[in-house]
Amino acid sequence: MTRRCELTGKGPMSGNIRSHAENSTRRVFRPNLVNVTLMSDALGKKVRLKVSTNGLKTVEHRGGLDGFLLKAHDSDLSAKCLSLKNELKKASAKTAG
Repeated sequence: MTRRCELTGKGPMSGNIRSHAENSTRRVFRPNLVNVTLMSDALGKKVRLKVSTNGLKTVEHRGGLDGFLLKAHDSDLSAKCLSLKNELKKASAKTAG
C-alpha cells in the first residue's frame, strides 16, 4: 500500500538532492503521515485513518471530520472515506426530511 493520505490524497513526490558542486541525486519526499482516530458527530462512531499532519490541521479548521468530508472532492478521498461521505449524506438527508 502506498504512503498516501486518506483524506487529502497527498502522496510521495520525487526530486533531487543538490550538493554544493551541483551534483544531483534522486530522492523521495514522503508526506508526514500519522495514524489518528477521528470522531464523526453525525454518525456517532470513531474512524481510524492514516492522515497527513497538514490534512489533520485542515480537518480541525473545517469543524471536524463531518465538515471536511462534505466539502472534500471525491477524487482526493480513499475508498473508506468515500463510503463515510455517502453515509453522512444519507444521515443528513434523514434528519432534514
